[in-house]
Amino acid sequence: MAAKRLGMIHTSATLVPVFEQLCRETLPNVPLFNIVDDSLIKDVIAHDHLRPATARRLVQHVAAAEEAGADVILVTCSSIGRAVETAASLSGVPVLRVDRPMAEEAVATGRRVGVIATLRTTLEPTAELVERCAAESGREIELTARLCDGAFEALMTGNAARHDELVLAALEQLSSQVDVIALAQASMARVVATIPADKKRVPILASPPLAIARLARIFNEANDERP
Repeated sequence: MAAKRLGMIHTSATLVPVFEQLCRETLPNVPLFNIVDDSLIKDVIAHDHLRPATARRLVQHVAAAEEAGADVILVTCSSIGRAVETAASLSGVPVLRVDRPMAEEAVATGRRVGVIATLRTTLEPTAELVERCAAESGREIELTARLCDGAFEALMTGNAARHDELVLAALEQLSSQVDVIALAQASMARVVATIPADKKRVPILASPPLAIARLARIFNEANDERP
C-alpha cells in the first residue's frame, strides 16, 4: 500500500522551507507536496478582512490538493482560518487549520491567554479561534490580544531588526499579564528563540511545530487502522 501523502497550502513561499524542515524532523517517511498562492494573503491585507472570493480560492486549492493525492492537508496561514474550516467541511480527507493545535494547547495551559500578532487580519481570527476552543472545552479564559504596531511594516521594508525589537518588547510586556502566549504568526517564532530560557516568564506557543505534531498523530492513527 502506498504511503500516505501530505499536501500543504501556503500563502507565502517563505513558509515552504519552514514546514518542510519540520516535516523532515517529525514526518521523515511521509511524502509531501506544496501549493503556494500569495494572492490569498495579499487580498486579505488589502481589504483588511477575508472576502468570500478569497475563501472560494482556498476551497479550490484544497480540492486540488485532494485531487493530487493528498491524504491529509495542512493550510499554513492563520489569516484565512475560517476558509480552512469551510474547506474541511467539503473535503473527503482531513484538513488541518495550522493554528488549531496551538489554540487548543493555549486554552489547556492557562486561564489568562495572550495572543500576539503583527497583522490585525491574523490577530482577530486567531483570538476568535482561542475563544471558540475554550468554549468547546468548557474552560473559562481571560483573553488579551496584542497587536505589535509597526512590526509588520518594518519587516516588509527589510528592517528585520526593528521587527524583532518591537515583537520582543510586546512579548516581554504581555508575559507579565498572562499565563501563556500564542503567536498568531509563525514569523515571530524566531524572536522567541532569542529569549534566554531563564527570561521566559510564561510558555510561548508557535503554531508550526504544534501543527506538525498533530499531523504525526493523524498519520500514526491512519497507519494503525491499516489491515
